Order: sequence, then structure tokens, then C-alpha cells
Amino acid sequence: MDKFDKLTGVAAPMPLINIDTDMIIPKQFLKTIKRTGLGKNLFDEMRYDESGNEKPDFVLNKPAYREAKIIVAGENFGCGSSREHAPWALLDFGIRCVIAPSFADIFYNNCFKNGILPIALPQEEVDKLLDDAARGANAVLTVDLERQVISGPDGGEIAFEVDAFRKHCLLNGLDDIGLTMEKAADIDAFEAKRATSQPWLAGA
Repeated sequence: MDKFDKLTGVAAPMPLINIDTDMIIPKQFLKTIKRTGLGKNLFDEMRYDESGNEKPDFVLNKPAYREAKIIVAGENFGCGSSREHAPWALLDFGIRCVIAPSFADIFYNNCFKNGILPIALPQEEVDKLLDDAARGANAVLTVDLERQVISGPDGGEIAFEVDAFRKHCLLNGLDDIGLTMEKAADIDAFEAKRATSQPWLAGA
């Protein structure tokens, strides 16, 4: 998993509430178990018409937001089914941070496990960032995880909270496997000791 320390990028405004996981990545794209390749179908039903052509009014189809790295959204982002494909699709598109007043719990947890930082802020702070995001190509935000602040285009800063353990994992690029591998030396020592004291367990 890629480390997350400081992210600077265009923020796309999506002020809808209750953006669910089926909107993020529709069910017909859930057949794959790969984490890559889903970005082209992110928000598929909102991005494309029935003929597969882009809808020009959808925010991520607008030239200013095609390379967006941040989404500023309404409350209860990521509700619906618990599909992990939702953060996979966001990440494959290039989204590393989602800012909203609230998130669905399972989606929120899945984001951290996949290198995406979900930030919950009061509605009035989100409204300020939505206003910043409406500036198009000038809608550049900087998210500093170490300092836990978001810097807007005008230089103003908004502080945010994040669980210390999850912060550690993102800063160091540690998913569940990475956390286990941090204990590799202890695991090896245990297995060596057990092989000596209980060799029958190893088939010896």
C-alpha cells in the first residue's frame, strides 16, 4: 500500500448526500477480484449515458476535474452494501482523499485499509471546502496528514481528527498484511523455537 503523508491536488465538489457504494461502483463491475482497472467505471451511471458516452455535466468529466485527487461530498458517503470495490475504484481513478460530514462505517474502515484518507468534518467546514472546490482548476487543496490540516487555495487551514493507529498505518503504508509483516522477526523466532521443542508439528 502506498504511503500517505501530504497530498496536494484538485478537489472535485460532489455535494450529494447518501452517495452509496453502488453509485461509486455499480454491481455489474464486481466480478473482478483485482484492485486495478475499476477507475474507468467509477461513478459509471453518473459519468456515462446508455451509449457509453460521457455526460459533460458530471463533475469528473469536466476538464478541470479529470485529474482530481480529492472529493468533497455530502453526508453519509459510502453508504449501502459493504463492497470493498468502492475504495478500489476511487483509488484506481486517482482519488486519495474523501472529505464529507459523515461516512458509512464499513466504507470508512475500508478506505484506511486501501490507502485512502476519509476525513469527517462539520458541515460548515465542508461547505467552505465545497466553495473552494468550485473554483475548477484552481480548486487545489493540500491535505497534510502529519499535521492533520487541510490547506485551501487562499492559504487558510482546517484541522481534522484521525485515529492515531490509522494515521500510523497510512503514514507508513501499512495494510493488514503490512502490519503482520512488521512482526516477521517475532514470527520467525516463534516458529524456530517451536520447530525445536515440538518437531512433530512440522512433520519431522
